[in-house]
Amino acid sequence: MYAAERQVLLAERLTRHGRLSVNELARELSVSTETIRRDLDVLERAGTATRVHGGAVLSSTYARIEASLAQRTGERPDLKARIAQAALRFLPDAGGSILLDGGSTVAHLAEVLPSDRRLTVLTHSVAIAHVLLGHEAIALHLLGGRVREVTGVAVGQSTVDALRATRVDVAFLGTNGVTPDHGFSTPDSEEAAVKRALVESARTRVVLADSTKFGPHQVFSFADLTDATAVVTDDGVRAADRAMLEDAGVEVVVA
Repeated sequence: MYAAERQVLLAERLTRHGRLSVNELARELSVSTETIRRDLDVLERAGTATRVHGGAVLSSTYARIEASLAQRTGERPDLKARIAQAALRFLPDAGGSILLDGGSTVAHLAEVLPSDRRLTVLTHSVAIAHVLLGHEAIALHLLGGRVREVTGVAVGQSTVDALRATRVDVAFLGTNGVTPDHGFSTPDSEEAAVKRALVESARTRVVLADSTKFGPHQVFSFADLTDATAVVTDDGVRAADRAMLEDAGVEVVVA
């Protein structure tokens, strides 16, 4: 069993049972206890596990994040899955790089990334990093920072600084609101700062926004409409909202 496969197995068991024993796993998987400890260190860096004497327990932060994301992902799942599938057209060729924002629709995209195209993936979402942990085609980079428990994404100056040192082919972003005068917006100022850095770090910017996000605006704008290369939405989008984006030079993809 490869290390990546073993770490996925451990992550699944940890999520299901809440704790792991180093000695028990070493015996069951016929590897050394040091190998298991290294695997648990990987899971701890990903935010999934908290190391304890003799093993690891599920990170309390991750447990709350998982519950919150599961709740949001469970809202209109078929619609979000369609948007994620439609967004795959914007993936770069093999060897390319992408940034994944937090959010339930972007999490759907993470789940359907192809296994036959090697990509470098950067994300500041603990939950999305967990989804991609062990994905054989992906070189995964988790951006650090203070994790905001409501959404499970890293925020703060260190996250922004890390993004400013990157340049990727495509960024996939979520949004809480889309309006002509306020652009793309979110209710949290720190998340807005990170999203702004995500936009600035990518050559192509793709926003995943279901049709309910059009009209209402949130307090903090992180991008103008003209900053987006494309918006992927669903067939509930109004003609006026589609025209608003197209007038701004944004490609609109309806899933």
